[in-house]
Amino acid sequence: MLADALDLGIDLNVWPWVWLSTAVLFALVELILVPGMFIILPWAVSAFIASILAFYDVSVEVQWGVFVFGGAALFAVMYRWAQRFMRENTMDPGVGAERLVGLTAIVTSAIDPDDTDRLGRVSVDGEVWGAITDADQAFEAGAKVRVAAMKGTRVVVEPIETPVLPAEGDTT
Repeated sequence: MLADALDLGIDLNVWPWVWLSTAVLFALVELILVPGMFIILPWAVSAFIASILAFYDVSVEVQWGVFVFGGAALFAVMYRWAQRFMRENTMDPGVGAERLVGLTAIVTSAIDPDDTDRLGRVSVDGEVWGAITDADQAFEAGAKVRVAAMKGTRVVVEPIETPVLPAEGDTT
């Protein structure tokens, strides 16, 4: 009775091609509609395995079992792997250029607050960025500055506060 329900009235010689077509269809949907999500891929793999079983004349019940339960098992394994991968590979706070805010930079081309040509450049975290300043002072090449913000594709820099050290013999 179960075999009659699962074979759907399809000739047993056609089942391998049904499973193979299902595997290809699921793989294409995975690649085109939801790339990189790996949601349908486990069932594409289980349909391919079911097609191999069908070519070896394994019963339709086993083929369906491999497709349904094998796909679910593969999905569970891939889900656990993805969760572990996400935990182990967290991104640092700040994404893109925003990660530069708060870092120290070295001026490579002088930064002038009145520079309308925006020629100022800094090297920060191994990259050279266009730089501007909201401060009232200019920064010469070689000066150390702090990245205060991002404005478009340029970094906004400010002077680094240097602690005032007491003079020798000053006890106050």
